[in-house]
Amino acid sequence: MPAAVKKRRNALLLILFVLALFPLFGSAYYNELLAKIMIMAIFAMSLDLLVGFTGLVSFGHAAFFGVAAYAVVLVSPKYDPGNLLVVLPAAIFSAAAVAFVVGLFVLRTKGIYFIMVTLAFAQMIYFVFHDSPLGGGSDGVFLNVKPELRIGETLLLDLGSPSQFYYLVLLFLVVAYVFLRVLLRSPLGHALAGIKSNEHRMLSLGFPVFLYKLAGFVAAGGLAGLAGFLSACQFGFVTPEILSWHQSGNVLLMVILGGMGTLNGAAIGAFAFVVLQEVFSSVTKHWQFLMGGMIVLVVMLLPGGLSSLPRRLRGLLIGGGTHG
Repeated sequence: MPAAVKKRRNALLLILFVLALFPLFGSAYYNELLAKIMIMAIFAMSLDLLVGFTGLVSFGHAAFFGVAAYAVVLVSPKYDPGNLLVVLPAAIFSAAAVAFVVGLFVLRTKGIYFIMVTLAFAQMIYFVFHDSPLGGGSDGVFLNVKPELRIGETLLLDLGSPSQFYYLVLLFLVVAYVFLRVLLRSPLGHALAGIKSNEHRMLSLGFPVFLYKLAGFVAAGGLAGLAGFLSACQFGFVTPEILSWHQSGNVLLMVILGGMGTLNGAAIGAFAFVVLQEVFSSVTKHWQFLMGGMIVLVVMLLPGGLSSLPRRLRGLLIGGGTHG
């Protein structure tokens, strides 16, 4: 095993170990914050599959996140806990189904047109929930009782328990990461990389480019749906704002902040974005101004995102040592 791969694997195992132990020492507030970060990491990785690995810059990815969140509420009983084995697949399937339908249209466009059409479809879905009783209007809807997993009378998992919910989010983060790693090493993943590199060449070689892009688009939508499911279960309510272009912009900023084309970077970007949002919002109500400045600095000084920082520091140290 190459030394670099071994180091990355050991670093990931150490992070996983810290995350697993964190609830034993962290306060309830920080446990909830870290769970939110992990949910956003899943969301950011799902978008990075499109932006970083396929070259499709979507500005409507929040639509799939929001559709799944609303599906959680709509599928769950009003005053009883929903069955996790029913609610979770329904949320992911609804997001993937919407991604499939949207993908049939938007993937026929390219470049700036693709960006604008994804935004247009997302805004259409936003107004479906914002302007209809289905989504409770601008006030949104509440998830009165969070889902649970039962076998007979035995309660195996209660998402209303903060600790159980935290470890479920951690489990799904690992599952999403492994799933994407396997997908990117599969023939589909290699095809998506080829499409990003030179779509015309892939077409000339006889690859069904549209079908490959649609498969990637649906996979990304389904993973965004998983994040939306977890978000609805964490906060217990859903509003149309989670489908808006602001949310799509935020997750795109996470990917850019961490570094496109690397799953680790997407997770790092989600962590940095949420933490900076918490810090800046505690300082001023105009925290977006500070966040914007931070994004500009990262893009100017670290074109590869925060995930490239260790490599750049190592290069500077080696270069400095060689010069000396």
